[in-house]
Amino acid sequence: MTDTHTPEVTWAQRSSDSEPERNYLYVNLKTADVPKSEADLKITPTEVSFTGKSGKGVTYKVSLPLYAEIDPENSKVNHTDREVELVLRKKELKSEYWPRLLKEPKKYHFLKTDFDKWVDEDEQDEAAEDDYANNFGGMGGDEGGLGNIDFSKLGGMGGAGGMPDLSALAGGAGGMPDLSALAGGAGGAGGAAGGAEEEDDDELPELEEETPKSSKIQEVS
Repeated sequence: MTDTHTPEVTWAQRSSDSEPERNYLYVNLKTADVPKSEADLKITPTEVSFTGKSGKGVTYKVSLPLYAEIDPENSKVNHTDREVELVLRKKELKSEYWPRLLKEPKKYHFLKTDFDKWVDEDEQDEAAEDDYANNFGGMGGDEGGLGNIDFSKLGGMGGAGGMPDLSALAGGAGGMPDLSALAGGAGGAGGAAGGAEEEDDDELPELEEETPKSSKIQEVS
């Protein structure tokens, strides 16, 4: 025995009084796991109806009597594993939006506004060009964007990807000076400079040994 459900329906719209391709409805039927072979979609100027059976034994059925007429000949369908996407061309060119999707002015529990696609009537001219239905079929794909970038291939950390390994700075490795040699030299009179003075004091006796040699030279002359 199969269960019959009304699918969730979402919608948005655009309008134009001069460009038919910008005068349309977005209508999506959420019909998960319904293959095309098990779907019966009918689009007339005044109504959209759908019946489909999913692989999980669920039958989806819905009828949508429209507020006004559409042009089926210039409407488009994209059936996926998750939903049936429709771009329905409004028949009448008009700058004003439809006040609602369906003919009867009542609330339907299964019908919702598609806020991802919705643009207010007075802002639709500012919408991106690829937002219009003439590019339908390339919208909302799962590919592209930052989500598919493999950041591990960018390198730049820990010496990977051609960036220097900061560990080479430690202990004089990689031909770099041992920064520890600078320790004590900053702000400390008794640091490295003090050590150099002590070494000079140790060498003074060696300089004194030159004095006898100087005396012998004078005696010979």
